[in-house]
Amino acid sequence: MAGKESSSSSIPNTPLLKDELDIVIPTIRNLDFLEMWRPFFQPYHLIIVQDGDPSKTIKVPEGFDYELYNRNDINRILGPKASCISFKDSACRCFGYMVSKKKYIYTIDDDCFVAKDPSGKEINALEQHIKNLLTPSTPYFFNTLYDPYREGADFVRGYPFSLREGAQTAVSHGLWLNIPDYDAPTQLVKPRERNTRYVDAILTIPKGTLFPMCGMNLAFDRELIGPAMYFGLMGDGQPIGRYDDMWAGWCTKVICDHLGLGVKTGLPYIWHSKASNPFVNLKKEYNGIFWQEELIPFFQSVVLSKDCSTVQKCYVELSKQVRDKLGKIDPYFNKLADAMVTWIEAWEELNPSAKG
Repeated sequence: MAGKESSSSSIPNTPLLKDELDIVIPTIRNLDFLEMWRPFFQPYHLIIVQDGDPSKTIKVPEGFDYELYNRNDINRILGPKASCISFKDSACRCFGYMVSKKKYIYTIDDDCFVAKDPSGKEINALEQHIKNLLTPSTPYFFNTLYDPYREGADFVRGYPFSLREGAQTAVSHGLWLNIPDYDAPTQLVKPRERNTRYVDAILTIPKGTLFPMCGMNLAFDRELIGPAMYFGLMGDGQPIGRYDDMWAGWCTKVICDHLGLGVKTGLPYIWHSKASNPFVNLKKEYNGIFWQEELIPFFQSVVLSKDCSTVQKCYVELSKQVRDKLGKIDPYFNKLADAMVTWIEAWEELNPSAKG
């Protein structure tokens, strides 16, 4: 059986989707953390997006198949369109999504380690994400036994048979043990709080419901939803940071809802090893904390036209609504709307067959 774990390394004999998945890692440092992930990641191709100073050499442990892009590479490959890729922010990771040629993407931060389940067994996060993506979602009707496609579960009494086929899963959103993904005010109030709760559950986020998407343990079907996974304009020269994955999550969810695709959250867990500085975070998040109170109602009320039959068309239409409705909050949103269009143009340049 492909998923059977036969040794302490916990990897199947033939890794799932070995030639169909890229692992994207944004970083500013040597990737020693990969040693811990070696049993799980070594069979896969890595795309490393180096942030910050391009003259710095990033060391990658021996034996990994990878390509590494720094800012000079991004500028060379995208030319003037490189302006849509953030600098000095982990949002730069979305460049890796654009240059990938695989069907699936898994992205992880370099401070995330292998977690253990309650029995002490190491968790193969990548394998669980793949299982999530390869089984349907249930966005139209909530199943009280959580994911009905998991072994040992099914649809409960009263679940309409006409909906049991489910919808294709576009996004698998994983969670974290140890350091929770908190905003700066919550970090400041609860500096010692750690997530020790391992909840053995996978949920489909219902249609019409938004969620805060964290980019540090995330997988998605690039062919289904890739062009919506733009992590925005953040970091250097921008009035906001740490909302890159949130922005991608809100845009992706409304597009998934429009196109009839599913989003799952829950398993797998990774171990998030270090908390970022809450004072630095507060500076980055400050505008976002205020703006999100208007952004959420905006995304809750977004309606995309019937003509939006592809992710690219949805995203360009969404960019117009961002300009029309959010531009009045701050000029930044006009700039972001432009960048959204530039992102799609760059995506189609590098992925011509995906043009729609």
